[in-house]
Amino acid sequence: MKILMVCLGNICRSPLAEGIMRSKIEKYNLQADVDSAGFEPFHTGDAPDYRAIKVAKQHGIDISGIRSRLFRKPDFEKHDRIYVMDSGNYNDVKALSENKTQMQKVDYILNISYPGTNKPVPDPYYGGEDGFEKAFQMLDAATELIAMELKDKNMVI
Repeated sequence: MKILMVCLGNICRSPLAEGIMRSKIEKYNLQADVDSAGFEPFHTGDAPDYRAIKVAKQHGIDISGIRSRLFRKPDFEKHDRIYVMDSGNYNDVKALSENKTQMQKVDYILNISYPGTNKPVPDPYYGGEDGFEKAFQMLDAATELIAMELKDKNMVI
């Protein structure tokens, strides 16, 4: 299972989601891989926001080695699931999709926790550290459910 986490700049929410999911893959010995991407070219090649790194580290997860990259059309073929953080990300992904099959891979990550609600993970970039902690908690809960689903499907090494 190849999973892609997507947000706007790939420096806050999606690297947090990638790091948290990676920790769950390791914890449960899952046959899965995770990556992240974004749509804002300004941050391409940058490390995650220092506040995202700090919050992740407080929870025992190191995301400092992640580097921002842009979402590209080949990501549809490379990944089995594509999780977006909000409606803007969803619309950006949809704009690059070429067919319904590609879009069947795409969902809001919080639909895992709150099915069918399309609830966003608020972007903490313009706020304080508490926003990063809230995003971490939302993503931790959602990725735990994703991990349990993979475990139930015997996607264990």
